Amino acid sequence: MAAHPDDAELSCSGTIAAQIAAGYKVGILDFTQGEMGTRGTPAIRLQEAQKSAEILGLNMRENLGFRDVFFQDDEEHQKAIARVIRKYKPEMVLANAISDRHPDHGKGGALASKACFVSGLRMLETELEGKNQEPWRPKVIYHYIQNNHINPDIVLDITAFWEKKMASIKAFKSQFHDPDSKEPESFISAPGFLDFIEARAKEYGHKIGVKYGEGFTVERVPGVKNLFDLV
Repeated sequence: MAAHPDDAELSCSGTIAAQIAAGYKVGILDFTQGEMGTRGTPAIRLQEAQKSAEILGLNMRENLGFRDVFFQDDEEHQKAIARVIRKYKPEMVLANAISDRHPDHGKGGALASKACFVSGLRMLETELEGKNQEPWRPKVIYHYIQNNHINPDIVLDITAFWEKKMASIKAFKSQFHDPDSKEPESFISAPGFLDFIEARAKEYGHKIGVKYGEGFTVERVPGVKNLFDLV
């Protein structure tokens, strides 16, 4: 789940690619069209999101059309997300950082977490295409790390998927540095921004002894059946 198109690509697309390669079905639910962004347009962002989805090999990508910047963590928005959760029945959810430079990120992370919970409530009624939906609650939710540094609870090795991660990011070409662009420069269109993304991945990779990694925080302590799963 992502507050904006490109949030997931910037923060956890290496993990997404790794899980797809391992045989899992993965999708992205974007909350907004990023219409308050400095560069590009909602139509362009949707086209770029579709191109990125094709690069990653996603099984689904939907956009809820929430108002960028102004969406709320309330019943209406939680139920809208719950409908999608009940539709696809994910076992695991990756969501925005618990706090970040952009207020939509922390708000989006909290909204995703609450929606995952309420989706499992038997007494919450939702419909899809005129049919009542059954309750469904993902087993775990992990929060990816975005601009602000947060010490991760989990780091996944994405070294083998680094090039695919970068290709999925660059699909959003309206958002990043282009010397020929006439649009105003934004925080993420600065020439060194993608260098920062690589440096962050190297930092997290270094923590686990690999070249590139992506970090996540947890809402509950992870459990394993074999200590060697942690090696």
